[in-house]
Amino acid sequence: MSAAEGPLVVGVDTSTQSTKALVVDAATGQVVASGQAPHTVSSGAGRESDPRQWWDALREALHQCGDAAREAAAVSVGGQQHGLVTLDARGEPVRPALLWNDVRSAPQARRLIEELGGPKGWAERTGSVPSASFTVTKWAWLAEHEPEAVRAVKAVRLPHDYLTERLTGEGTTDRGDASGTGWWASGTEAYDEETLARVGLDPALLPRLVRPGEVAGTVRDGHDLPFSKGTLVAAGTGDNAAAALGLGLRPGVPVMSLGTSGTVYAVSRHRFADPTGTVAGFADARGDWLPLACTLNCTLAVDRVAALVGLDREAVEPGTGVTLLPYLDGERTPNLPRSSGLLHGLRHDTTAGQLLQAAYDGAVHSLLGALDLVLDADADPSAPLLLIGGGARGKAWQQTVRRLSGRPVQIPEARELVALGAAAQAAGLLTGEDAAAVARRWKTSAGPVLDAVERDEATLARISGVLSDAALLLERGPGSD
Repeated sequence: MSAAEGPLVVGVDTSTQSTKALVVDAATGQVVASGQAPHTVSSGAGRESDPRQWWDALREALHQCGDAAREAAAVSVGGQQHGLVTLDARGEPVRPALLWNDVRSAPQARRLIEELGGPKGWAERTGSVPSASFTVTKWAWLAEHEPEAVRAVKAVRLPHDYLTERLTGEGTTDRGDASGTGWWASGTEAYDEETLARVGLDPALLPRLVRPGEVAGTVRDGHDLPFSKGTLVAAGTGDNAAAALGLGLRPGVPVMSLGTSGTVYAVSRHRFADPTGTVAGFADARGDWLPLACTLNCTLAVDRVAALVGLDREAVEPGTGVTLLPYLDGERTPNLPRSSGLLHGLRHDTTAGQLLQAAYDGAVHSLLGALDLVLDADADPSAPLLLIGGGARGKAWQQTVRRLSGRPVQIPEARELVALGAAAQAAGLLTGEDAAAVARRWKTSAGPVLDAVERDEATLARISGVLSDAALLLERGPGSD
């Protein structure tokens, strides 16, 4: 292990597919050790995971970090948003967690929107119009389909809350992750009693909200982790808010994250309320806001298309006539939860590489369509678009984003930004600094900038036209009458 200049901290990223842990020097931002362990997600109609797998993966990832983790003075957990974790009186999961990309609750989302003031009412109250991804819709689905499970629930948590509580023994959450539930009111920054009453959720089952910079607790006894008793535990936050911390993001700088899901977001000084539902008016982990648009289908969907046509993911070829909307898991932006993938314009001379490029184009089109809505009047329209996530390292992703956005694109060299953001949050507990300022001191956003090229308006218009023409078909979904 390299000699550290300052105290060590641990940042955790518990994502859809795996849990990662970084041990970071709080003085320099140097990653001195890391570990990663997988967990599984169900297939079929739903997307579920056993939360106990996340804990086992965290233990394995930390043990891979070796002695460095034992020296850590503070830890923080960033995690996948929206997931519904239900616990019994012993703190054990009542059932597997319903994950963000489980869209079975689309009917409940529509009903809740109608019953509680329509899209405008929801946006004004919570900052967002709930889709099937939001936790409140998942609770409503569970109450309707599994009432016996609901009766056994003694605590409701988000994924990062679950791990934080396993560390500290106390049920806590933060404003960033809570803002994605649908039962946290952005105007009052508190749980919304009317929403909770409508879905029959007792607020006593919810975790305590921890303020930015506040200690959530300390590591308790009785665990198989390489932490000393009394190690400080930060509030943690949702993955996008953690990544914003990890970049040290300043207001108005646009970010596109390419992972299993795709997101575009920016920090804003202003509370957002978009009644169209395209932009979620999330809170960040500091005290500002994080307007964000999310798609369900990004790198995983494009990789699936690559596998179907038997190509490496980089083996794209230019083409001008074929359109592929890769909505393999339904879609959230645009809001088409029952949709499936759609291919239009196939000809005898269409190549497999052109089909693959069309999948990239379709995925990026969805994200760029929301980018202008995410950026407020204070944003610099010429600022480079920060490209992060697993897809950001791929040349095909980089060039597609560059061509369709018409903006310069910057690829930060720092990896694992969610875990780095959590580490910055943990470091802030020790130094008294704002977590984003810690990350800026670590220079996490530094990286090469790809110059802007002329925006491919023809491709954007073609995809928009196909999407508009196929709207009714996509809304009905496969197998509908």
